[in-house]
Amino acid sequence: MLADLQVLRLRPYRLLLSAQTVSLLGSAVAPVALAFAVLGEPGGSATQLGLVLAARSLAQVVFLLAGGVLADRLPRLRLMGVSNLLACGAQGGIAAMFITHAAPLPAVIALSAGNGAAAALFLPASKGVIPQLVPAGQLQPANALMRLSRNSTAILGAAAGGIAVAAIGPGWALALDAASYAAATGLIAGIRTGLAGRVVATTMVADLREGWQEFRQRAWVWLLVGQFAFVNGCFAAVNVLGPVLARQYLGGAPAWGAVLSAMAVGLVSGSLIALRLRPSFPLRVAAAATFGFLPPFLVLALHAPLWLVAVSMLVNGVCVDIFEVLWDTALQTHVPNHALSRISSYDALGSFVLGPLGLAIAGPVAAAIGVTATLAGAGGLLAVASLMPLLTPAVRRLPAVPALAAAPEPAAPPAPGPGPAAPPEAAAGHRAGRACAPDNPSTGPG
Repeated sequence: MLADLQVLRLRPYRLLLSAQTVSLLGSAVAPVALAFAVLGEPGGSATQLGLVLAARSLAQVVFLLAGGVLADRLPRLRLMGVSNLLACGAQGGIAAMFITHAAPLPAVIALSAGNGAAAALFLPASKGVIPQLVPAGQLQPANALMRLSRNSTAILGAAAGGIAVAAIGPGWALALDAASYAAATGLIAGIRTGLAGRVVATTMVADLREGWQEFRQRAWVWLLVGQFAFVNGCFAAVNVLGPVLARQYLGGAPAWGAVLSAMAVGLVSGSLIALRLRPSFPLRVAAAATFGFLPPFLVLALHAPLWLVAVSMLVNGVCVDIFEVLWDTALQTHVPNHALSRISSYDALGSFVLGPLGLAIAGPVAAAIGVTATLAGAGGLLAVASLMPLLTPAVRRLPAVPALAAAPEPAAPPAPGPGPAAPPEAAAGHRAGRACAPDNPSTGPG
C-alpha cells in the first residue's frame, strides 16, 4: 500500500488532488440540493427536473469535442481553471435564483446548460493532464487516489446535502458548490510544471478528424463507449425517478441523501480495491463490473425498503469505481498523450449522448406506463448492453502493459457510424459522469 502512495510525493499532483477535493466538498451536496430545489418549486415535477438535468447533459455533449481539441492545443491546467470559473458563475446564478425565490424554469435550464458547457471544457483536459504530472508506472495509483478523493467527499457531502436542504434550503446548498469552484481554481493556479500547449498549424476540423481516426482504430475504446451510451441513457431513470420515489415513500431528501451516501461508501471501497488491483487484462474485469449497475433498478422498481435501496447503490458504487480506474488507466496507457484529450472527448461524447434523452423522457414514460415498468425496462436494456463488450476479443484481450510498438492491437471490425470527419453517435452527470457514477449530472466539472 505504501508503494501505491509514492505518487503523493509529487507536488503538482498533490495540488491537483487538493483542488479536486476542495471543489467536490461543495459539489457533493448538489445532486440532492438541485433535485429538491426543482421539485420544491410550485408545480415542480419529475419532468421539470429531467429537463434541467437534460439541459446540462446536452450542453456537455455539444461542447465536448471542442473541449477535447482545445485541451490538446492549450495548456490543460489553464483550461481547467477557466472552466471552474465558468461553473462557479453558472452554479452561483442557479443558487441565487432559488435563494430569492425567483427561479423561472427557462432560466434554471439555461444556467444548467452553462454548467454543462463548463464541464465539457474541464473533462478532456483533466483526463489528459494526469500523464503529464505522473510517471507511467504510477498512473493507476494516481487515478485511484483521484477517485478516492471524489468518493470520500461524496460520503460527507451527500448526507450533508439532505441535511442542508432541510436546514438552510437548497439554494444556499448550491451556493456552497459555487464557492468551491473558485477555491479550486486558486489551487490549480499554483501548479507550476512548465507545460505548454502544443504548437499546431492545423485547423480544429483537422484535429477532430485526427482524433476520430485515433478513436475508431481502437475497437476496445468504441465498444465500451457504445455500451456506456446505453448505461447513461438507462441510468437516467434512477437519477430522475429515485428522488421522486424517495419523496413518495422513502422519507424525502434526507433518505435520498442517505442512499447517495451509501453509493459513495461503495465508490470509496471500489477506489481502495482498484488501488491494489493489477489484472493482466484490465478491461475483462472492468466490463464484468458493469453488471453491478443493475441492482438499483430492481429494488426501486419493487419499492424495496430504504436499507435495501442503499445496499444496491453501495454495490453499484463499488463496481463503478473499479471500472472507472481501470478504464482511465487503460486510456492513459494505450493512447498517445498528444491525442488523449480528443480521445477522451469522443469517449465522453459517446458515453453521454443518450443521457439527455433518458433524462428528458424518464418522467413522461413513467407517467405513461408506470414507475415499475420504466425501471424494469431500463434495467433490462442495460443488462443487454453490459453483456456485449465481454463477447468481443478486442475488450477481453487488451493487456495491462502495451505490447511492443510493432505489435498490432487485437483485430476488430471498423467502428460503425459516420466517416472520419464526423463524431461517433454511439456518458454520466461523472462517465459524473458516467450517470451511474458520482459524476452526477447536477454537479459541475471540478
